[in-house]
Amino acid sequence: MTRILNYLKPYWYLITAALVLVFFQSMAELYLPTLMADIVDTGIVNGDVNYIISVGIKMLLVALGGAFSAVMATFFSSRASMGLGKTLREEIFKHVEGFSINEFDSFGAASLITRTTNDVTQIQMVTMMSLRMVATAPIMAIGGIIMALSRAPSISWIFLVVIPVIALVMVIVSRISVPLFGSIQKKIDTLNRVLRENLTGVRVIRAFNRVDYENKRFNKANLDLTNTAIRVNRLMAGLMPIIMFIFNMTTIAIIWFGSVRIDRGIIQVGDLMAFIQYATLIMSSVMMISMIFIMYPRASASAERINEVLDTTPEIIDPVRPQIPAEIKGVVEFRDVTFRYPGAEEPVLSNITFGAEPGKTTAIIGSTGAGKTTLLNLIMRFYDAEKGSILIDGVDIREIPQDVLRSNIGYVPQRSTLFTGTIADNIRYGKDDATDDEVRHAASIAQALDFIEEMDDKFDTIISEGGTNVSGGQKQRLCIARAIIRRPKIYIFDDSFSALDFKTDARLRHALHKETKNATVIMVAQRVATIMDADQIVVLDEGRIVGIGTHKELYKNCDVYRDIVLSQLSEEEVVL
Repeated sequence: MTRILNYLKPYWYLITAALVLVFFQSMAELYLPTLMADIVDTGIVNGDVNYIISVGIKMLLVALGGAFSAVMATFFSSRASMGLGKTLREEIFKHVEGFSINEFDSFGAASLITRTTNDVTQIQMVTMMSLRMVATAPIMAIGGIIMALSRAPSISWIFLVVIPVIALVMVIVSRISVPLFGSIQKKIDTLNRVLRENLTGVRVIRAFNRVDYENKRFNKANLDLTNTAIRVNRLMAGLMPIIMFIFNMTTIAIIWFGSVRIDRGIIQVGDLMAFIQYATLIMSSVMMISMIFIMYPRASASAERINEVLDTTPEIIDPVRPQIPAEIKGVVEFRDVTFRYPGAEEPVLSNITFGAEPGKTTAIIGSTGAGKTTLLNLIMRFYDAEKGSILIDGVDIREIPQDVLRSNIGYVPQRSTLFTGTIADNIRYGKDDATDDEVRHAASIAQALDFIEEMDDKFDTIISEGGTNVSGGQKQRLCIARAIIRRPKIYIFDDSFSALDFKTDARLRHALHKETKNATVIMVAQRVATIMDADQIVVLDEGRIVGIGTHKELYKNCDVYRDIVLSQLSEEEVVL
């Protein structure tokens, strides 16, 4: 929690203002019962109307000052706590952006979303309540005891009985509720994950008629969270009647013992009325402090979850002394690279050695699970090789800053991803300052211009969330245009032509060949027809290279490649 509170430092002026106003508010509340007692004991008893009016005006001014202080204290404390929430969300988001894929997998998207939203909200709430309650309660409790003793010291012993009883009740409630609060945060993670899977997989769910099953799965997670929340709320709901009972019994005791002393002339009526109000302030302060102790564990659990993210050091970091080639040409070289995923027993890639040069297309093919996409991920340094090295222009990519490395790569992922915004915005994602002509040219190369021109708003057409208002082939072409527009030195296509028909595929590759004649092209594909014209084909089988060469060479000399070709083409269709 201490680390989280360090983020409050930029808002020290708001916190200071809130605390000063809280002090004035507390003083006003402590002063009002004394004024009331003076009106009763002096003004009313003596029938001095002028005294009643003057003290009444003073009470009104004090009350207005207290109300103003309370409103402004709430305003400043809210600004400070909301500022803390904003800062925390920014810090978490920036830190998560630097995670490798491995860190993303270890936390899970659902948990990261919950930590950035719900957990930060818990911190905000406790911060705001702390600035109000924690600052107010001690002043009210100490001040109330002093003022009560000054007014009716003979019945002040009641506090020695009541305060320990309230504290005991709050300790018992705290011991029961703290574990439940920690459980609630984990169950929110689970509910978030189930909901996210249902929303992203809605087509699959409906296609396989699994709506009822998913409803049951969601209801189970929802009911689990609800039951835990109900237990906490029942506990809190049961707490208030107990506290009110203690308050009322205390008031009765004060009136009982106070009336005896009034009858004996030890204290006056106004003193008793003031004592009752001070007793209420003291007991309320004790309850406020106890409530903070109940809420703090939940905020502490949220703070630990946030710290877990912020304390996670990304595996993929920039070098202390980076080496940046004077001019990146795009020569990619794998030297005896071996890689295994965290926790895996066997490596997914073993002893990979090959090179890719500018002006040439290197294709990678192999069966499902052969490690093709993993190999591309290593080039972009989403993961680091366990053994061996990957070089660009003779420099190990681990010695090149990540932004420099990736700014020279145009990547088209296996799963086409578009963002909410216009078509032009999505293409410009590859180059922020691209002109309209550049956007149009990239779309033309990617064979996307025809369907864009047919849309009502053309390049200003809004892409819905996840690109659901365009087809799979259209999404692929827009993603290809996004890579083309940045004119990188290295193009990486991860099975990026799978949703295209053969005619469009052929036209796109022909246009792409002219566009990338001075760049290195590395292409993963499942269709043999897509890679037959590649300058070099790398054949992977169970994470190992079993053949490198042209289509003609591999068809003659590589059994694995020949089997792949014949599984897609007849012998008459094979061009040698």
